Amino acid sequence: MAEIDHLVIGAASLDAGAAWLERHLGARPVPGGAHPGVGTHNMLLGLGPDQYIEIIAPDPTQAAPAHPRPFDLDDPALRLALEAEPQLIAYVAATPAIEAVVARLGASHGGEVRAMRRDALSWRMAFPPQRQDMGNLIPPLIQWDGARAAAQIPDSGWRLARLEAEHPDLAALRQAIAARGLEEAIKLRHSPNARLVAHLRHQDGREAVLASV
Repeated sequence: MAEIDHLVIGAASLDAGAAWLERHLGARPVPGGAHPGVGTHNMLLGLGPDQYIEIIAPDPTQAAPAHPRPFDLDDPALRLALEAEPQLIAYVAATPAIEAVVARLGASHGGEVRAMRRDALSWRMAFPPQRQDMGNLIPPLIQWDGARAAAQIPDSGWRLARLEAEHPDLAALRQAIAARGLEEAIKLRHSPNARLVAHLRHQDGREAVLASV
């Protein structure tokens, strides 16, 4: 079975993303690092020992990458939207057997498994092929090799209470989510437009909602 590993907030810059998240949750994310060759960098906010929020933005210190940046960050419409305001754009699911899942899905649906490393962390990820992610509602898969990033990020006190995905083709989305073992992890609903909604609850009782536009 897979599980939600982290939520992804897209932003035009990390400063803008950090300020936006602090306004919504009252917590400041910590620096993450760069993704060499991918053209992005990030900041992180802990949601307990197993989950976190990633703010991701184009890295102005890197040359333009050979491939499109992840999570449709190079899409003109999304870039324009993120210039106006950061937003929840995606989520990533953790699996203990990424090669097996991707082999079962096939390269045309599961993507290619790529190994990545930063400092003491190492992981493998597989992104769905471009334009086959149903508006970022089909998540990339990640398998941590050893310690998970969430355990090393300061705890903000916030927890992911519920994650919802809305799409006009509910049957296709349900099939794709089930194929990745996520049926119990995310609530699916029919809607005219693709939309991701995360419900968060703080240990002090506060609640917040982050959503794609």
